[in-house]
Amino acid sequence: MNNATASNPNEMNVVQRVKAPTPKFFKTLRTIGLALAGIGGAILAATVAVPAALVSIAGYVTLAGGVMTAVSQTAVDTNTKEGQ
Repeated sequence: MNNATASNPNEMNVVQRVKAPTPKFFKTLRTIGLALAGIGGAILAATVAVPAALVSIAGYVTLAGGVMTAVSQTAVDTNTKEGQ
């Protein structure tokens, strides 16, 4: 199974899952997650004085965006064939 997508997603390792085709819905979620992580990271890295509540919320938004991105990347489209 070198660089081949396993027919059963339950038999895939992490590298195979990340390399496999991702469904359109999860591509959209991945993009939203990246945007949330970027916005939260920008607020956390701001050099100006930011209220503590906003920094706390930005931390949670960054975490949620990172988790959303990671989970969305490992979703596998089993209907797509490798050669298409």
